[in-house]
Amino acid sequence: MSDARTPAQIEADIVRRRERLAETLDEIGVRVHPKTVIGDAKAKVASTVDRTAGRAFVAVNRSVSDVKAKFVSDDGSPRLERLVPVALVAVGLVGLLAVSARRRRS
Repeated sequence: MSDARTPAQIEADIVRRRERLAETLDEIGVRVHPKTVIGDAKAKVASTVDRTAGRAFVAVNRSVSDVKAKFVSDDGSPRLERLVPVALVAVGLVGLLAVSARRRRS
């Protein structure tokens, strides 16, 4: 089987392949360059942190909304039947801490 291409066509094909190979090597060089590797790593970390922070914000916001819903009615007025017992427990704990602190000083 003989090659029907002329020497000029073969040379042009070789030139095109060299150019493609040079482009591929340039791309590889850019991809493995330390600045590129570090930049990609920073971008990946930043993306992960953003996603994690976003999830944390949503979780905290949901928790705060749930707690708020337990102590504030839909119209914005406080639910005294829930606030008063919590306030009494808080006052009791503060009182116990104060008594405990006085006993330690004595």
